[in-house]
Amino acid sequence: MNPAWLHTFKTLVDIGHFTKTAEALFMTQPGVSQHVKKLEQATGYDLIKRSNKQFHLTEQGRLVYQYAQQVADNQKQLLESLGFDDAYAGLCSLSCSGSLAMSAYPKLIELQQQYPDLSFHIEVSPNDRILHDVQQGRIDLGVVTHLPNSHLFNSQVIGEEPLCLVLPKAYESQTINAQTLLDLGMVKHPDAVHYLSLYLAQCDEPGWDQIQINQIRPASYINQLSQILLPIAHGIGFTVLPYSAVAYFPLNDKLHVHQTKRAVTEPLYLISQRYRQLPKRYETIKSLILEKLCQPQR
Repeated sequence: MNPAWLHTFKTLVDIGHFTKTAEALFMTQPGVSQHVKKLEQATGYDLIKRSNKQFHLTEQGRLVYQYAQQVADNQKQLLESLGFDDAYAGLCSLSCSGSLAMSAYPKLIELQQQYPDLSFHIEVSPNDRILHDVQQGRIDLGVVTHLPNSHLFNSQVIGEEPLCLVLPKAYESQTINAQTLLDLGMVKHPDAVHYLSLYLAQCDEPGWDQIQINQIRPASYINQLSQILLPIAHGIGFTVLPYSAVAYFPLNDKLHVHQTKRAVTEPLYLISQRYRQLPKRYETIKSLILEKLCQPQR
């Protein structure tokens, strides 16, 4: 069984969606389907059953997925053992939010160019998934926004990330109040309610803490980080996102980031599994994270 087919199959099962798997692996959707088909031909069994746009595993598919997990774990352990004492060699796994990945990943690539024996496994996940993956040993380092259980994790504060209230450029010279937000409607995304709740509670704008979020009409919804600000750049709705997501948006000259009386920030915690000694290369990564994930200037 070709390791590339196994990796594609495992990623598909983990993500649960052909298109998102193709995006994660920088492949086309037909390419993902072809890898699955070749794996089925190699094993002699159907591994998935499709139903409309969804799929479920056959019993043979479940066994092949378990095998693919073992292969991935064995490879990770081997690479880790080979480079355990080298600060500039080996595989490093990190999980964080999509916005932080946008700012951190280019810096990690620069580090890899400098030290070609380093390699990176980056997972974009919500807080609860990051905590679970670090606790299970699937990911070695994580960045979360809530202080985790000290009995399970080592943690340190590495900075704060500003949250930005983002509106269309046309609102740059206008007075922004609660009614403005209600009239515009919100561009929703998986963390929209969480970020907006923090923002309204902490920004010190008169009456904003009384806004009922469930009364704000949805102007749009999308779960792809790179696309969340697109409708706003075209004059539709508002949203709240971390600074890094706004800074790396290619059309940010068409956006207005409203300045409230009090800046709203979210703390960032670097976490690892408690009592686990990480290879020396992680000290290199920690130094980079501490340098690059400090609070940016607004």
